[in-house]
Amino acid sequence: MELKELAISLLKQLIETPSMSREEDKTADLIESLLKSNGVETERLQNNIWAKNKRFDASKPTLLLNSHHDTVKPNAGYTKDPFKAIVEDGKLYGLGSNDAGGCLVSLIATFLHFYEEELSYNIILLASAEEEISGKNGVALALPELGKLDFAIVGEPTLMQMAVAEKGLMVLDCSVKGKAGHAARNEGENAIYNALPVIDWFRTYRFEQESEWLGPIKMSVTQVNSGTQHNVVPDLCQFVVDVRTTDVMSNQEVLEFIQQSIDCEVVARSTRLNPSSIQADHPIVKAGESLGMTKYGSPTLSDQALMPFPSLKLGPGDSARSHTADEYIYLKEIEQGIELYIELITKFMNVTARM
Repeated sequence: MELKELAISLLKQLIETPSMSREEDKTADLIESLLKSNGVETERLQNNIWAKNKRFDASKPTLLLNSHHDTVKPNAGYTKDPFKAIVEDGKLYGLGSNDAGGCLVSLIATFLHFYEEELSYNIILLASAEEEISGKNGVALALPELGKLDFAIVGEPTLMQMAVAEKGLMVLDCSVKGKAGHAARNEGENAIYNALPVIDWFRTYRFEQESEWLGPIKMSVTQVNSGTQHNVVPDLCQFVVDVRTTDVMSNQEVLEFIQQSIDCEVVARSTRLNPSSIQADHPIVKAGESLGMTKYGSPTLSDQALMPFPSLKLGPGDSARSHTADEYIYLKEIEQGIELYIELITKFMNVTARM
């Protein structure tokens, strides 16, 4: 009960401390202070805070517990103060309460529970920044400082069910050329017309491989720009494609296939946000199944995309509430989240200790 009260108290403080992406220094201070006040040595790089269990042993494998403390900006639909922690009917309202404050404080409480124990795995807690913008000064900055990591539990609202795979993201800038001419005469080569079959390829193409958990790779043309005025045949058509990748192909593999398949200049803004997954027979997944947790594939992006090792997305709260007006999490979800995190890791540790 003490850990649950600590978690809820911290979440209330986090809600009342604005922490939009790249502006999380004050919530980083709060997390750092709470850990130190509980006898935990911490390390910090910009707005990322991490700590290792007291009996950390470099010869053992390491489990990472990670969630983020940044938030999106509050939207115009809020009827409650987004920066005031309000408890009504068992719900805790406030910006970041569900995404991902409830997960973060539950993982912090879980880390404190195991902090002084002798374990078969090391545990590192990482409260990271810039998740909501997939920033380069969040998880991507902190991970190289943590040493070898064997797998991670990433705290995101999943109703405490196991997201064993997660879609990746690529944004493509595409260009198709033509030749300028006067629209009143039969001259020039219309770049828009040249682009139509390419755009249709993105609309209709289906990759042969499909993910068991995430289904097909999805490509959507979301922006088109061409022409300078009504009487000039355009010599360039540019369009943007949103590509949601799955665990059957890396972003780089998908990009190279697209570039080889169409007559069009294709440039990826980034290939760093890869799909992620964990094997269905991984001991942490088996431990979750023994506790009645179900497996599913998540369509939403998280910091898993930046982790080059197996990771499981799991946490209290509901993804459907994320980024909504009057965001909330049930207090009982936090309490149950802490209990289930502890049960899950305990069962996992007991199994791996015998391996």
